[in-house]
Amino acid sequence: MDKIIKFTSISELHKQLGYANPKHPLISVLDLSNLKNVNHLADVRIVSSYYSIYVKTGTSSIKYGRNYYDFEEGSLIAMAPEQVFSFSENEELSNLGGGALYFHPDLIRKYPLAKKINEYGFFSYETNEALHLSDEEQQIVTDLILKIEKEFDQSIDKHSQKLIVSNIELLLNYCMRYYDRQFYVRTNLNQDHISDFEHLLMDYFESDKPSTIGLPSVNYCGEELNMSSNYLSDLLKKETGKSAKDHIYSFVVDRAKNMLLGTTDSISEIAFDLGFEYSQHFSKMFKRQTGMSPNKYRSQN
Repeated sequence: MDKIIKFTSISELHKQLGYANPKHPLISVLDLSNLKNVNHLADVRIVSSYYSIYVKTGTSSIKYGRNYYDFEEGSLIAMAPEQVFSFSENEELSNLGGGALYFHPDLIRKYPLAKKINEYGFFSYETNEALHLSDEEQQIVTDLILKIEKEFDQSIDKHSQKLIVSNIELLLNYCMRYYDRQFYVRTNLNQDHISDFEHLLMDYFESDKPSTIGLPSVNYCGEELNMSSNYLSDLLKKETGKSAKDHIYSFVVDRAKNMLLGTTDSISEIAFDLGFEYSQHFSKMFKRQTGMSPNKYRSQN
């Protein structure tokens, strides 16, 4: 799978999928059950310059990032610009079904949503972290997408773009609500993930990785747990109130406290053992987390 196709515009997307020219240059809604003559897209890595939201009604599989996902009926996947996805066979494309909303970043650039859109972490989730919709949820999402389509399908006036962007934001907020619901109903599974995350940190700091690699990043932890960094952080935030980065720092501080009180190692040695390249960075982080410097903590206890 060496070939890469870049969709730089909504017009290019329509052309590659065999649809007529879009009615709006920056946004489109497509019925994916009508895909034809798309053999050239099988076993090809696809990169787009726009946001995509897929609502699935059929059964097929899609490779998004590193993983394959059975894109089952009643599920939703959101992709941000410059993310890579692919289909292994043309049959999967013909069975895709459902509908999709595509919009270019230029559509929202002058609106508050442009600054806010990075808060919707699900645009960077892996496919195995897709949103599974109930029938009612799927109907609400579909109705919103059709409402957006109707707005740009009719005669454009001075209110059109504002209403389109407002409805996109409403759609994203509903997706956020439904993801929160999904996190909630998966609480038992999430607790397993939290336990796995904690064991991962313990194993990491029991090894020589801190001194050879440095502090574990959220990306590293996500990869080790087979989930995206955004999903891991959102899961932890929903369950514990702290992000993945907060958890890592809390773990490091707890370990640093034990080392400060249980050894005579210098601050520089402790910082290095914990994965800090410079002891000043360790001291700043420790003070930010505890309100006192490592030396002061050691002298007061």
